[in-house]
Amino acid sequence: MDPFLTLLHSFSSSFTDTELSSLKFLCRGKIGKRKLESARSGDDLFVCLLEQQLIASDKVALLEDLLKQIKREDLVSQLHQFVEDGEVNAPDEQPDAHEKPIEVICDNVAKDWKRLIRKLGVSEVKIERIIAANPLNLHEQFTQSLLEWQKWKGREAKATDLIKALRDCHLNLVADTVEQ
Repeated sequence: MDPFLTLLHSFSSSFTDTELSSLKFLCRGKIGKRKLESARSGDDLFVCLLEQQLIASDKVALLEDLLKQIKREDLVSQLHQFVEDGEVNAPDEQPDAHEKPIEVICDNVAKDWKRLIRKLGVSEVKIERIIAANPLNLHEQFTQSLLEWQKWKGREAKATDLIKALRDCHLNLVADTVEQ
């Protein structure tokens, strides 16, 4: 199965009716009125964009712009990840639910979050993309950075690695809270 189509389908299934309506409105100058009216889902809209050769796996600028216009920075991040990796991360690559102490860490780490994320091995490029996607929300920047680390590591993302990184950053109280 084509990874790009898989990505588009996952985007489509996450759209609300309002978001789909907004996307259709934004595509008015690119897709004919009759085709837009017949598009009942994000999949239908994406098929029109693909047929018009406005989007493709190596041509995502319009798609990125549309997602930004409807304020879906989470999907923009997924799109960037796809472009960077060339594949869609499968749900089974995600860490186990009991390996998610993110809330505890986000609630207790403030200005030192970048140092922690760097200790975990997340690249500067990814950190900058997350900051750009959430320019005025420090908590969201940190949360998205931890989620990016989890996606990158997959099943290898362990609480013990977070605790070690916290201790390396001299955030021992937070590390103790995560251990509990």
